[in-house]
Amino acid sequence: MGEFKVHRVRFFDYMPSAIRTMAFNSQTERLAVARADGAVEIFNFNDNFFQEKVIPGQDGRAIEALCWVGHRLFSAGLNGEITEYDLENLRPQYTVDAYGGPIWTISSNSQGTQLAVGCEDGTVKIFAILEERIQFQRNLNRHKECKFLCLKWLQTAQIAAGMTDMITIYDAETGQATRRLLVDRAMGASKNKEVVVWSVGYLSDHTIISGDSAGKVQIWNGLTGTLVRTYLVTKWDVLVLSVSKDESSVIAGTSEGTVIQFQFISSTLDQHDKEWVRTRTFRNHSHDVSALAHTDTAVVSGGMDTQLVVRPLLDKVEKNTQESALRKIAFPHRSLVGCAKKAGLLLFQFPDRLELWKLGESEGHVCLTYPYFVCRFLQGEDHICCSALSACGGWLAYSTVSSVRLYRIQYNKTISINKVGTLVLSSRSMPVTLHLNNTTLNHSRSFCSRQPVHLLCASDDGKWLATANTDCEIHIYNLHKMKLHCMVPVYNSCPTTIAIHPVTNNLISVHADQQIFEFSLVQKEYTQWSRRLQTQGLLSLWLERDTPITHITFNPKNPDHIILHDTYMFCIIDQSLPFPELNAVLWNQMTLKNLPVSQRIGQSHAFKICKIFQHLMCVSLLEDLSLVVVERPLLDIMSQLPAPVRQKKFAT
Repeated sequence: MGEFKVHRVRFFDYMPSAIRTMAFNSQTERLAVARADGAVEIFNFNDNFFQEKVIPGQDGRAIEALCWVGHRLFSAGLNGEITEYDLENLRPQYTVDAYGGPIWTISSNSQGTQLAVGCEDGTVKIFAILEERIQFQRNLNRHKECKFLCLKWLQTAQIAAGMTDMITIYDAETGQATRRLLVDRAMGASKNKEVVVWSVGYLSDHTIISGDSAGKVQIWNGLTGTLVRTYLVTKWDVLVLSVSKDESSVIAGTSEGTVIQFQFISSTLDQHDKEWVRTRTFRNHSHDVSALAHTDTAVVSGGMDTQLVVRPLLDKVEKNTQESALRKIAFPHRSLVGCAKKAGLLLFQFPDRLELWKLGESEGHVCLTYPYFVCRFLQGEDHICCSALSACGGWLAYSTVSSVRLYRIQYNKTISINKVGTLVLSSRSMPVTLHLNNTTLNHSRSFCSRQPVHLLCASDDGKWLATANTDCEIHIYNLHKMKLHCMVPVYNSCPTTIAIHPVTNNLISVHADQQIFEFSLVQKEYTQWSRRLQTQGLLSLWLERDTPITHITFNPKNPDHIILHDTYMFCIIDQSLPFPELNAVLWNQMTLKNLPVSQRIGQSHAFKICKIFQHLMCVSLLEDLSLVVVERPLLDIMSQLPAPVRQKKFAT
């Protein structure tokens, strides 16, 4: 594996934003997740839970609810607007003001022809879903001095809407309330305190399920308006409910961080007289669970602790398999760190800013200079999509959904940074090449792309450009001729990272299912090394990893070395060594170092694993062959919460 001088960087204090809400599309197996900073993320559950799309947030965009209608995604929030998203170009397509104040909830009918939203002013508003837009139709009968916090649409034209102390059932065609269900208040000292209905579920047999601020999950008969059963599941709030597609299971998320499952089962062997029974409690979160989704085989949860947790239901999957493993998705599935290999600069990307740092210098074990902060780039209303730092450290660029900004970095006795220009982007997703000089930024050429381009890399000699999109396509462009050179054969899993080898000009790609390919740009075909790897197959321990590879770099002194990493390990693949057997163990190199020579020789293969780091954000090799390892520090999530929430959690 070799030895490297390591710059261990632990001052990239990136903190993901809290998860506010989520919506699962069972037709496409896509999960949409909205975060507190207004960002929307799309996860593909058919492709190893890969985060295939990210729509950046925006100041003032506070999303409270998401709703899928076929392949279309809508959101509603506290700014009082309904937004439809352009999932091809990764931006809001349009917004419509509901004119009812902040919107707390959104739901569609089963036909996908209407949306209902619950507003701060006590109205439920109905919008028609047209081919290109939505259009206001009518208000349902208004409740004065209250606000609707949740609603669900039954298959018929009925809507159940929750508010303080009450659930109201509406006829969506007439707009009139047909029934009101009064929710019991808490017992003891809290009996005079209002109860907020945070979430409702409306089943096809007219059963209504509610979760409220008194910690209760209640089962109602929606036809008669009578209470069937009450479950006190927490001393605090039941914040969210989710119902399985077959309506046999309901999950509830609480402000204690627990998720409780209820199942519609029989307590007798003859399977008659089914009833709702509390069956499981999951404890995978440290703070409020504010978002839930119930898939066919798993419970998906998220909340204040920023983690997305996929908890398989063991009665729905085969035990002791990869499918039955618990997954926690804590970080973006893309790189947020740029490294200038020749200049020793690091660029850290946050949603609302960039930070530029200079690495320290050392001689042997003696530190000559410490790392120091260079400057900060503050972004305005639109949050940052992506950023890049040139290898020489002389250029810095970043983009939002609307523009690209370019800066020139120059070194004298001090570092000077000058803005070169801003390019307004097209509304279409496409690769664009720009001609640069010290004073201007000029558009050179645009290339077409049908789907969002999420990965981009260029060869060191400036001849080749590789792009990858969410249709799993990889295109190769010749920048000298400014035209498409070839297309890599489409593999059925999305690329998570790509890189072009500086010596061979071969393209290395790693995909969401952990497969690795090497493609010759000159020969327009997979290399012999890649064919041998696919013929033999990757070992099972590699394929069973649950975090994607997000970055690839190369050893300039040894062309056979490919360096890549995920969140928990980095790996050096030595192409001169044989592949490991399918049942081999991926030993940590620190463990192998302590073994006798004879045993180490028996474990000699191409995959060299290092697991001494945690929460890896970047691993890169500088020109002087020193290794830069950027780790996210262990931050106290509690310190990131507002004071009232911290006090509530301390009380818990």
